Amino acid sequence: MAQKDSYKLLAQNKKAFHDYFIEETYQAGIELVGTEVKSLREGRCNLKDSFVRIENNEAFIFNMHISPYEHGNIFNRDPLRKRRLLLHKKEIFKLLGAITQDGYTVIPIKVYLKASLVKIDIAIAKGKKLYDKRESIAAKDQKRESEKMFKIKNL
Repeated sequence: MAQKDSYKLLAQNKKAFHDYFIEETYQAGIELVGTEVKSLREGRCNLKDSFVRIENNEAFIFNMHISPYEHGNIFNRDPLRKRRLLLHKKEIFKLLGAITQDGYTVIPIKVYLKASLVKIDIAIAKGKKLYDKRESIAAKDQKRESEKMFKIKNL
């Protein structure tokens, strides 16, 4: 019997769903050093204001803050350094094609442990306008209200 893929969520970019329309997501590995992995296992990661950029046909994530490991001393690296993402060339070229279109960007969605590996979900996203944000908030409120009414009605 096949075991379902289990993962432990380390960090999530909740603001991404508020600020962007998510078009397509990809799973990637991250090139990290040992103390960064230990810090991530403690859940000390922040994806706020981070983004993905393609340089020399390689994907890098910028502004992803991984706090220094407390017991790491000289082995700790800069918390905001750029980190290479491990993707297939075909996926990198798809991301590059999407970035060249006007209004599209690539952002991280969540960081998690899958088995013993650190993975990150990145997404091709298009920025929302102010009226789009208002519409999504109104739809969410309406959904919450209807669920509340349904729950009261069925009691």
